[in-house]
Amino acid sequence: MHVRAPHRVGGFLELERASVRWFLSTDSRDLPFPPEPGVRTTPRSITVDGSEVEFSDGFTDLHTRVYEKLLAGRGPAIVEARPSLELAHRIRHAPIASSQAAGHPMLSRA
Repeated sequence: MHVRAPHRVGGFLELERASVRWFLSTDSRDLPFPPEPGVRTTPRSITVDGSEVEFSDGFTDLHTRVYEKLLAGRGPAIVEARPSLELAHRIRHAPIASSQAAGHPMLSRA
């Protein structure tokens, strides 16, 4: 973990096949553009090997679709979901690292 604040979190994960710098924020000061009334302010993207994939569109009902599948019995089994839940728990309780050398670029905007 590099930052854990009420409206922003970020850190670094070293996985088996990927190194992940991640950042999540609900603070409008972290937007890559000035917010405007009536304009979408929920940018979502991922950069893989230098290529950015933007996936903000179609995201608003994603949770609803996932819950519908779960209720219909087409969701992941607990054995499949468990590693993700355990990782989320470890992230939530990880200490803040003193070095941010591998930190997400958005952290420098703070």
